[in-house]
Amino acid sequence: MKAFIVDRYKRGSALRLGEMPEPDVRDHDVLVEIHASSLNQLDAKIRDGEFKLILPYRLPLILGNDVAGVVVRVGSKVRGFKPGDEVYARPSQDRIGTFAERIAMHEDDVALKPANLSMEEAAAIPLVGLTAWQVLIDRAQLKKGQKVLIHAGSGGVGTFAIQLAKHLGAMVATTTSTENVALVKSLGADVVVDYKQEDFAKVLSGYDVVLNSLGKDTLEKSLAVLKPGGKLISISGPPDVAFAKEGGLNWMLQQVMRLLSVGIRKKARQHGIGYSFLFMRANGAQLSQITALIESGVVRPVVDRSFPFGATNEAMDYLAKGRAKGKVVIKVR
Repeated sequence: MKAFIVDRYKRGSALRLGEMPEPDVRDHDVLVEIHASSLNQLDAKIRDGEFKLILPYRLPLILGNDVAGVVVRVGSKVRGFKPGDEVYARPSQDRIGTFAERIAMHEDDVALKPANLSMEEAAAIPLVGLTAWQVLIDRAQLKKGQKVLIHAGSGGVGTFAIQLAKHLGAMVATTTSTENVALVKSLGADVVVDYKQEDFAKVLSGYDVVLNSLGKDTLEKSLAVLKPGGKLISISGPPDVAFAKEGGLNWMLQQVMRLLSVGIRKKARQHGIGYSFLFMRANGAQLSQITALIESGVVRPVVDRSFPFGATNEAMDYLAKGRAKGKVVIKVR
C-alpha cells in the first residue's frame, strides 16, 4: 500500500512516498480503509526526532495520528465493529500510521464516526478532541462556574477545547492573534486576549485552570493568572516524572523527566499551583462520547484547509507556518 514514510529523523525533512506492507490484523483489530487523515504538531515532532527517547519507533515509520475511514476487515475476537462501519480514531501511540491507504487498530481505540460529519471533518477530531477531553475532564476536572485559560485558541486543540469548556459550564478565556479574534468568539470564548496587543499575564487573574500548548515563556507567565490551588496543565512540555512513570519509562528516563521539569515544578509550588504534563492517549470510549457531543451540535470541527494525499508534504509545510485556523486535513480517498 502507498504511505508517507519517515526513513530517518531529521528536522524539517520531507516524508517519502513509497510502498509499505499491508498491516497485520490481530484478533482484536479492525482494518480500516483510510479516507482522510489530519495533521498535528505531534507529527512534525516525531519526524524531527523530538520524541525518540520516549517513543522508540522502529524506522521506517508511517507517520500520522488521526484517521477517518471504513472498516474492511475485523479480527476474530472483535465484537464492536463490522465491515462497512464508518469509523474514526487516534491510533495508540505504538501503532500510528494514518498517512497511508490502510491501518489496523485495536477496537478499543476506535469509535463510530459522527453521522453528521464528512470523512475530512471527522479526521480533524480524534487527537485534539481526546487531548481537550483528557485535560479538561480527566485531569482538571473542570466544573461549572470555574475559569479556564486556553492558550492558542485558534489552533487544533484550542478550537475544540473552547467548545468543550463552554459545554462544561466554565468561563473561558483564550489567547490568539488579531485575525482570529472573531473565530474564537464564535466558538464561545468569553474573554479574548489578542497577544499582539496585550500581555495575558497582566489582564487575567484568578483562574482555576490553564491549558498550555505553547513554549516555556508562556508556560511560566501562566502561573501569574492562576489562583492558589489552580492547575497548570501543559501538552507541550516539559514532561514530568508522573508522565514517565505512567508511560513505563525506565529509571534513567524518569530522572531525565524530573530534571526537565524541575524549574516549572518549583515555580508552581512557590505559587501554590499544581503543574502536570499530559500526553494524550487513544481511547475509543471517550471518542464515542465526543461523537455524541458532535451529533447533538455541542461541538463542531474547525477545518482550515484540505490537501490531497499526494500533497502531504505540502500540508506539513503549511502547518509548520503556524497560521492554520483549526486543523489541516489530508483527503486520502
